[in-house]
Amino acid sequence: METLTLTPSAVTKVKEFFATQPEAKGKSLRIGLEPSGCAGYEYVFVFDQKKPTDQEILCDGFSILLDPNCVQFLSGSTVDYAESTAGSGFQINNPNVKKSCGCGKSNSF
Repeated sequence: METLTLTPSAVTKVKEFFATQPEAKGKSLRIGLEPSGCAGYEYVFVFDQKKPTDQEILCDGFSILLDPNCVQFLSGSTVDYAESTAGSGFQINNPNVKKSCGCGKSNSF
């Protein structure tokens, strides 16, 4: 599998969350997909414990967890964090997306 990567700004933001969010203590960052929106799936970022079937990616002092059902859809993706006057948040550049909905919240693969 081609791995999922985080840009330096995404790594910095994730580390900030680990340092300031009590619910993150002792956990890993899970990046996944859940059925949502008009195109099919929405990205999900949560702090979670590793499950035996998870793929784990080590990233600059923390772990990223991927559910085996999501790996094929997230393979080759780059996660970035951007701040602008229009808003801030994580953005995923995913080469596996076939179509996105009009509002940009969900994707189909």
